[in-house]
This record gives sequence, C-alpha cells and structure tokens, in this order.
Amino acid sequence: MATNEPEHEHRDEEEAGANEDEDTGAQVAPIVRLEEVAVTTGEEDEDAVLDLKSKLYRFDKDANQWKERGAGTVKLLKHKNTGKIRLVMRQSKTLKICANHLVKSGMTVQEHVGNEKSCVWHARDFADGELKDELFCIRFASIENCKTFMQKFKEVAESEEEKEESKDASDAAGLLEKLTVEEKKTEEKTEEKPVEKVKSEVEETKKSEVEKAGEEKKPEETGPST
Repeated sequence: MATNEPEHEHRDEEEAGANEDEDTGAQVAPIVRLEEVAVTTGEEDEDAVLDLKSKLYRFDKDANQWKERGAGTVKLLKHKNTGKIRLVMRQSKTLKICANHLVKSGMTVQEHVGNEKSCVWHARDFADGELKDELFCIRFASIENCKTFMQKFKEVAESEEEKEESKDASDAAGLLEKLTVEEKKTEEKTEEKPVEKVKSEVEETKKSEVEKAGEEKKPEETGPST
C-alpha cells in the first residue's frame, strides 16, 4: 500500500524552512562600518587617446630572453595642460604598472619578426620607480589592434618631433631678433660718438680762445711804464 508519510514529512520540512526565512523585523547593526575612500590613479589630468587589451613582455639582457610583464590594458594618455603623451599599462587584476614612459621624438615601433599581432620598441621606462632602458614587445588579440597601436604610436612620435622643430625655429628666430637689436644699439652708439667728439672739440676751442683773449688783454690793462 502506498503511504503519504514522506509527503507529510516533506511538507513539514518546507513549512519549517519557510518559517525560518520569515523576516522577524529585527535590525542588526553592522559591527564595522566601512567608509568610501577616493582612489587616485595619477591619470586624473589625462585623457586616453588609445585603450587596448594586450600582453606585454620585456627583453631580459642577462637571461637573453623575453619575460612577461603582465596582461592588461595599454593606454596612451594625453596630459590636459602640457599636451605630452605617455604610454601606461597596468595588469588587469592587480593594476600593477607594467610600463610607464613618455612617447618622445625619435622613438620608433616596428612589427615583431614572424608575428603580425606583435610589435617592439625601445623606451626609457619608469615602471619600477627608476628610469631604465627597456626593449618592449606587446602582443594583441588581433592584427587590426596591433596596427592601430603602431599607427597611433608613430603619430605621437612624429607630432613630438614637429613640436621640437617648431620650438628650435622659434628659439633661432628669437636669438636672431636679439642679435639684430644688439647690432642696432651698437650702431646707434657708434653714431653718437662723433657728435660727442665734435661737441668736446668745440668746447675746447672756445676755452682756448677765451684763454688767449685773456692773455692778450693783460698787457693793455698794465699800460706802458714811465
């Protein structure tokens, strides 16, 4: 014969569980109250002009091999005031900095031999808290992303070179203008000297004539002796 006892037992357990989940209305204060803390990344005054997921490697000269620096997001950040652009990459989980350096004039980036998704470049990097000469290799998920990175990197480097050339031209123009002004002042002083000399000669001549007239007048005032 079939029995309904398991069903009753199961129903009793469900009712007991439901009673346990009922809200009693009691309020429990948290033991520790956590306050929100503002986290600064150092990127607050910069705008991202490039943001791509990638994996970064650095060449270890001592071991003569590539070593992984981390997987995360590589960014090109433009400073709002200075306009300078730096490359920054952080590990995705720990946010530890893998690379941190300015993109300067003369820097080049090229495709890694045998891999169209990777490219390499040299930089004076500050990721470890001190400037180091590093050879980096970065790998992207697609060829398109690698090309995008290389193109933007080259554009920034060329832009910095143009800025330097413009600054050099401006400095040269300023120096030339300064030399022109100094030459003009020298010419003016040269022109002023003859005038001063003429005035001096005229004054000396007048003084000489007065002295001569005074000497001639002395015998007349004394008169003939008797």
